[in-house]
Amino acid sequence: MVQLPTRTDPSESDHRALPMVIPHPVQHEERWLLRVMRILFGWRAASTRTDLEQVLTTAQPQSGFSPEEATMLKNILSLRDTRIERIMVPRADIVAVQQDISLRELVKTFEGAAHSRLVVYNDTLDDPSGMVHIRDLIAFMAAHASPRPSDLDARQPRLQLDDPGPDREQDQAPRAELDLAKIDLSMPLVAAKIIRETLYAPPSMPALDLLAKMQATRVHLALVIDEYGGTDGLVSIEDLVELIVGDIADEHDEDEGQMVIRQTDGSFLANGRASLEDVRAVIGEQFDVGEVAEEVDTLGGYLVTKAGHVPVRGELVPGPEPFEAEVLDADPRRVKRVRIYLRKDRRVGAVRDTLGRGQPARPASRDESSRPTQNTARTP
Repeated sequence: MVQLPTRTDPSESDHRALPMVIPHPVQHEERWLLRVMRILFGWRAASTRTDLEQVLTTAQPQSGFSPEEATMLKNILSLRDTRIERIMVPRADIVAVQQDISLRELVKTFEGAAHSRLVVYNDTLDDPSGMVHIRDLIAFMAAHASPRPSDLDARQPRLQLDDPGPDREQDQAPRAELDLAKIDLSMPLVAAKIIRETLYAPPSMPALDLLAKMQATRVHLALVIDEYGGTDGLVSIEDLVELIVGDIADEHDEDEGQMVIRQTDGSFLANGRASLEDVRAVIGEQFDVGEVAEEVDTLGGYLVTKAGHVPVRGELVPGPEPFEAEVLDADPRRVKRVRIYLRKDRRVGAVRDTLGRGQPARPASRDESSRPTQNTARTP
């Protein structure tokens, strides 16, 4: 008969040797309360993202972030909810070239477009072929303008054996001079084989996903395609980076000059980036935006706040009494150029006051009243 070992209870000293976790009563109570709130009301504890958003909306000295840091962090948090259709360059503003364009015309297009990448299409913009980079074009032209190795051997002079100094060898070494006359500028772009692939994205794609895709593929240009396969817009990596850091101006961007300019007719031409203080300094104390100045700093931001959206070209936005703003130039992201003037009703009242203070208008004679004006249609 096999005798099984008997199980003995551990002694008190053994219990003392083992580590034990004693739950805190407060933690048990909090976990129980959270569980009940989640079951009854669907309530969840605030996430780190929500806490960070609340910190960024508080006063800057209390949050510990500088205004620039807070702005960038807010922009980063909003990337998840930003769709590329809000930041894309519209189809009408896309600078593109046909794949059969000559290199001569391509160079001229690059000069006028002020872009490093251009979209290439076959027949129409709805049939894109890819993109062309100006660096690839320069490399192609430099390769065809460089002398061939056989030409270098024929031009290489014989070294004098009596003076084999290093300076003489350096002076007599062949120079790889570029002969631009060798470049066939009439060659079509498609024959040069420098067209690169581009990305394609739907308008509803989050900006953060497109940025990650550009980083993974190392392709920094994407065409926005609608549901029918047509080209709807264009997004570059610069557009995505500007969502975080703001507008980026390089060495080739033109100087904007004066932000607010008074016109001879009494109106004002203003840049959308002009600060509200500069606008008020030029127009006068009447241009008082009130409490909105605590939320925005620029004229474009003020117009977006007043309209509730980014105004389009030609849209009239009411400003502070008695002014009105007409958007002269804008894109889907910002207001670029604005004309500010008195509202029409105020201008009509001012004209009436001027006529009232002057001489009364001469009544029209019977012949003048019966004479047709330029806008009156003449009956045959």
